[in-house]
Amino acid sequence: MSAPNPLLERAYAVCLGIARQHYENFPVASWLVPAPMRPHIAAVYAFARYADDFADEGEREPSERLALLDDWLTRLHAALEVEVDADSDDQRDLVFTAVAATIRSRDLPVCLFEDLLSAFRQDVTVHRYESWAALLNYCRRSANPIGRLVLRIAGHRRDDFDVASDCLCSALQLTNFLQDFDADWRRGRLYVPLDVSHASGARESDLYGTRMSCPWRAAIDEMVVRTRQMFDRGRSVCDEVGGRVGLELRLTWLGGRRILDRLESNGYDPLVSRPTLGLMDAAPIVWKAASWRRLS
Repeated sequence: MSAPNPLLERAYAVCLGIARQHYENFPVASWLVPAPMRPHIAAVYAFARYADDFADEGEREPSERLALLDDWLTRLHAALEVEVDADSDDQRDLVFTAVAATIRSRDLPVCLFEDLLSAFRQDVTVHRYESWAALLNYCRRSANPIGRLVLRIAGHRRDDFDVASDCLCSALQLTNFLQDFDADWRRGRLYVPLDVSHASGARESDLYGTRMSCPWRAAIDEMVVRTRQMFDRGRSVCDEVGGRVGLELRLTWLGGRRILDRLESNGYDPLVSRPTLGLMDAAPIVWKAASWRRLS
C-alpha cells in the first residue's frame, strides 16, 4: 500500500470542494459513490466545471473563451507529461495535479477529456442545431464522456455498458436542455433542432411571448418522447452495475425521467415553469430505486 501523499490529498480536497459548491440536478461524488472513487470523480468534475465556466460564465468575448479552453487543453497535456506542483496556491494547478493523477491511476482515455473540451468550444460558437443527429453528436462529446469516465473509475470496461451509458448520459443532457429552455433562449441558444421544430410548425418568433404556442408545445412533446426513448435504451447499465454505483445510476435515471414527467404535467411549457425536482420527489425516487427490477 502506497504511503499517503499530502500534496496530492490537498489537490483532491480542492476538487471535492468545487464539486460540493455547485448545484447539480444529479449527485456529484455523493455519499453513494464508494469512498475510494470520490476523489477521482471530483477531479473529473472540477476539470469540466472550470471548462464549462470558461464557455458560459462571465462577460468574456468569444475569442477569449476559446483561448481559455485552448489553454485548458494545453495544460491537460502538459500535466500528463510533467507533474504539476501540488503545493501551488493556484487552484487550477491543484485541479490538474488531481486530474492527471486520476488519469494515470485509473488508466482513463485522454480522448474523453478532449471530447469534453471540444463540446465546450462548440458552446461558444454554435447556438442552433439543424438536426436531431447534430444535437446527439454534441451530446456524444458533452455528456457521454462523463458516463464512460465514471464507469472506468468504478472498474467497468465493457462495450455494452458504454453503449447504454452513452444513451443515459445523452438523455440527461437532453433533459437539462428542456429544463433550461427559457434561460438558454434568453441567452440566444436553442437546443430544439430545426428538423423537430419545423416538423411541428414552430417558429422562433413565437418564443418572444410569455407562453409556448401550440406548435412549440408539440415540438417539446416530441423532444420529450425522444428523450424518454434514450432513457429506455440506457436503462440496462442501471440494471447491470451493482453496489452503490448502481444505486446512484438508478437514482439518476429515475430523477431524469421524473423531470420529464414534471414537464409533461406543465403542458410542455418550460417558459411558464422550469421543471425541477424538490423534496416531495425524493421519497418516490428512493422507493423506486430500492425496489428496482431488472428488465428481462
